[in-house]
Amino acid sequence: MSFLDRQSTVAPPGYNRFLVPPAALVVHLSIGQAYAFSTYNLPLSKLIGLTKSAPDDWTLVQLGWVFSIAILVLGLSAALFGRWVESAGPRKAMFVAALCFGGGFMISAVGIAQHQLWLLYLGYGALGGCGLGIGYISPVSTLIKWFPDRPGMATGLAIMGFGGGALVAAPLSVALMDHFKTATSNGVLQAFIVMGIVYFIYMSIGAIAVRVPADGWKPAGWVAPIKPVKLVTTGNVDVNTAFGTRQFWLLWGVLCMNVTAGIGVLSQASPMIQEMFTGRVSAAAGASFVGLLSLFNMAGRIFWASTSDYIGRRNTYMVFFLLGIVLYFSVPTIGRLGSIPAFVIAFGVILSMYGGGFATIPAYLRDMFGTMHVGAIHGRLLTAWSAAGVLGPMLVNYIRQSQIEHGVPKAQAYSVTMYIMCALLFIGFLCNLLMRPVDSRYHFKADAAPAGAQRSAP
Repeated sequence: MSFLDRQSTVAPPGYNRFLVPPAALVVHLSIGQAYAFSTYNLPLSKLIGLTKSAPDDWTLVQLGWVFSIAILVLGLSAALFGRWVESAGPRKAMFVAALCFGGGFMISAVGIAQHQLWLLYLGYGALGGCGLGIGYISPVSTLIKWFPDRPGMATGLAIMGFGGGALVAAPLSVALMDHFKTATSNGVLQAFIVMGIVYFIYMSIGAIAVRVPADGWKPAGWVAPIKPVKLVTTGNVDVNTAFGTRQFWLLWGVLCMNVTAGIGVLSQASPMIQEMFTGRVSAAAGASFVGLLSLFNMAGRIFWASTSDYIGRRNTYMVFFLLGIVLYFSVPTIGRLGSIPAFVIAFGVILSMYGGGFATIPAYLRDMFGTMHVGAIHGRLLTAWSAAGVLGPMLVNYIRQSQIEHGVPKAQAYSVTMYIMCALLFIGFLCNLLMRPVDSRYHFKADAAPAGAQRSAP
């Protein structure tokens, strides 16, 4: 298995660095299927009843936890295995991610066959979540080292795949369920089996294709800036030291608030548009809406990350938070007016900034802490995604349920949640406003004490 080792992936002289983003893109497009999981929610809630939910069927609230657990484990596994990914190299990490993600579908298929919800939590949630976390961070450090001149663009090229995964997965999921549907089955079981096999194969292809630069490599003709750039460090910070800095936790808050505001919508995107515009949006149109949001999510990752190379990371996040507050505040009014196009456009822009936040954060970390351990630091920061993956869907699901129980029509049951999202975005705005450069005394020095013994920032 030495083929999977880091030394086997070192690129030869003259290697075209633009061949690396497609390898990362294949993996991210695969694990980006997570954003299309909501297309399974309604069918999974009718496994027994088929045409409508039976008393023993799972509820949408119960099924919402499958997605939340997957995102929770994503962040935890990224934090736990971040240092291992740095040392093992992207090829081995991507292959392990393929095993976990594909295996998660298979265990979930058993759970569907036996109607055991805990197996979905274990399969797609826990094991699949490990595949999500390891697969997500595996190419980040490599891409930043290949593109020191355009770190935002580089990470955006790959991470846009995670946002675009639902663009493929949503219609594919619906098509597979329709293909396998019978008088006694809605086709979900077979769809899970096919998806697990397909994603394992494609992620393995990405693992085979990835390469890392040789030590000391840099782009031809590129010279590192001599003049200091505001909020861009010229040093490196060890992962353990970075974890104790004020800047790390401010960025944690920035990511958590931005993600919470978007992920709750994604987790229930298909049911939401169907309920807010009852009788006007079909299940197929709901799946198309998920796919369209995926397109905005994907495009926003490359657009906003590339833009951040020119206007700076902090300014980019300022746009996310301020514009996001305006858009979320307008959603209840758009719903009351019954304007589907305005609703779709508003959430399209919101999801572009949601995706842009994910693609910009690795470059923001590189600016703050340098390139030495940026992959491991990124892994730890993704615990913010874990928290948001629980908080966002809970806000949408439980507040919706509470509103309905108190007699609020389904079309208006999401209004309170939208206003809460505005408050969360304002908190993220304040965290971003407080960002300052990391003091040079926390920079890594080769002749200093081990990283774990270095003093942490207040």
